[in-house]
Amino acid sequence: MTSFLYRAETLLVRALLAAIRTLPPAASSSLGGFVARTIGPLLPVSKVADRNLQLALPEYDASARRRIVRDCWENLGRTVGEFPHISRLKQNTPSGAGWSVEGAEHLEAAKASGRPVIFFSGHIGNWELMPPVVARYGMPFASFYRAASNPGVDRLIHRLRQDAMGQDVPMFPKGAKGARAALKYLSKGGNLGVLGDQKMNDGIEAQLFGRPAMTASAAAVFALRHDALIVTGHVRRDGPARLVLVVDTPFMPEKTDDRTQDVLALTQLFNDRLESWIRDIPGSWLWLHRRWDKSLYRNMTTQC
Repeated sequence: MTSFLYRAETLLVRALLAAIRTLPPAASSSLGGFVARTIGPLLPVSKVADRNLQLALPEYDASARRRIVRDCWENLGRTVGEFPHISRLKQNTPSGAGWSVEGAEHLEAAKASGRPVIFFSGHIGNWELMPPVVARYGMPFASFYRAASNPGVDRLIHRLRQDAMGQDVPMFPKGAKGARAALKYLSKGGNLGVLGDQKMNDGIEAQLFGRPAMTASAAAVFALRHDALIVTGHVRRDGPARLVLVVDTPFMPEKTDDRTQDVLALTQLFNDRLESWIRDIPGSWLWLHRRWDKSLYRNMTTQC
């Protein structure tokens, strides 16, 4: 029965992707945004988003939080609508769908360094844009991923990402096995991308929006172990399928005799960058996951 349902789901997803591809990128983005912002706020998971906002941005009232939750859903819907089109988006178009880079000189400097590079970002704007754009600057990077429960759907997603990259680049499963493979890949001079904004119970405690948050330390550990250059950045949405990759100045991790403290300091720096990006445009972040310890959510109300 499970196998039948998986096949049916895969066929449905394949048909939906084919339908999305028939639309122009901007229209596909707008349609996805409309559907998501209309339906999403009605779903139970939006209560999680509202509670996250109460914890992270207590200065926002209920009305502002509802607007941010709608924006969050719209961004997610647009991201889904744009995903099948990313490989076909043009660079530096004067208007309409396309992508550009702010801080392209930083990518060029990272490439010229000859060092392995760790690219750090979060689920902000259309995060699917970062890998193919960086690849066009000569630095394709491997990344971690959480496989879809349906193997057929997982293969479809994986194929879309590879098509956008224009080449076959490793994707490591989250967990100990994937971490070992990623370390080996870095040791051979490969580059690695990390989306480090989700809760990781077996991570380390760092601050996010002034509250303790269990945070993945892999990016910091890998960078320190392999003296990798670090490039942080995020994707800003300037319109329907009009996307900007904002790249920060590359830097080397600072080392002392205390490796544990070095990992914590670098992980905190990553969280601080994430927080600053999110504060700039709160609705561009994926607020739908429980980011803090469950004890902080007790006795909270929601007004979504």
